[in-house]
Amino acid sequence: MALTPGNFGEYDFNRMVVRFTMKNDAADVVCAISTDAMDQLEGSSRTPPAQREQQFLRLRDRIEARAAKKFSDVELEGNPPGVILRAIDFRPPR
Repeated sequence: MALTPGNFGEYDFNRMVVRFTMKNDAADVVCAISTDAMDQLEGSSRTPPAQREQQFLRLRDRIEARAAKKFSDVELEGNPPGVILRAIDFRPPR
């Protein structure tokens, strides 16, 4: 089953990630994207913490598409297993 959009979670300053969820049928899939990845996607640097949610929302389609791909490829990490996106996940294929 393909993932569908879930909810914005929070910006975790200590881990420098934005947490969000996606849905696998009725189940939540825990996801995170590094702030470095978001800044690279947007072509910016050091987005202020108060603007991380807006940045995520602007990039949401691209972020969720990549998270869904990693989920379908069973590239899960952590406990509970979830999707973690880094800048390398958005590099064009060679």
